[in-house]
Amino acid sequence: MTFGSMLLPYGVHELRRRHKQRIQISRSVLQALHANRELAGCHNGQRCFILGNGPSAKAQDLTVLAGETVISVSNGYLHADFQRFAPKYHVVPQITFGTMTEDQVARWFAEMHENLGEAELFLNETEAGIVAERKLFAGRKVHYVALRKNFDDIGDTSIIDIGKPVPRIDSVPVLALMIAMHMGFKNIVLLGVDHDSWRTGYYTYAFDLKTQAGMDFSVTSDGKILSSNYDTFQSLARLWRQYRRLRMIAVANGVQIINAGIGGELDEFDRIPLDLLLSQDKVR
Repeated sequence: MTFGSMLLPYGVHELRRRHKQRIQISRSVLQALHANRELAGCHNGQRCFILGNGPSAKAQDLTVLAGETVISVSNGYLHADFQRFAPKYHVVPQITFGTMTEDQVARWFAEMHENLGEAELFLNETEAGIVAERKLFAGRKVHYVALRKNFDDIGDTSIIDIGKPVPRIDSVPVLALMIAMHMGFKNIVLLGVDHDSWRTGYYTYAFDLKTQAGMDFSVTSDGKILSSNYDTFQSLARLWRQYRRLRMIAVANGVQIINAGIGGELDEFDRIPLDLLLSQDKVR
């Protein structure tokens, strides 16, 4: 949960917000964000699949994604058949240092780099230092975003510009959706974005973790969630508001977001079974 779809305890985001406000954006970060403007509309009118790490993805045949534009997230390189559908992009949320040391982050990034194939990587600005200092991701194209704003402060339905500071997130698929819409995708399909751990009481993945196994402070060794219902429901409300805002932005800009996953609790987007979605392609 910590590094894929973590729902942080209520109040943590407010503390982060106050801290962030005291930090000025450096020139190097501004340059990195400016480079993201070149990505605007680069996939105009196309379709992509955002592959989450929820356990439902294990029950789906992901090999059918071969030849599609796939955006994977966090530890998603551990999905079965990952190399067969070879994601074009990989998105990682901001890392909470304190729960992971720099050495642990470096080991995770090394594992990620070894398994990502040719995917372009999106990281938060806070990771730029360790990537540069330790010369990580050599030869890979790395983009940076600046997670600094508040989703609840967004008052319009313009597509969010990742060439500027963007809202902080409660789950990495939210960031992947912002990136996908910025790049111009008009059909975005979600898989493995379950968000049902609040119902089951356990947080599990579609695969077994490797480098990050046992590092999640918010669950027990067998995945049982430790946070109270109060904190969980506060976090879920914040997360659902983020998805609701993204749905509003998508509708206003002619973008269709489809949930083609099996089960799960995310109900903000229309559901179409993956096999039906792909069979419609053959009819066309």
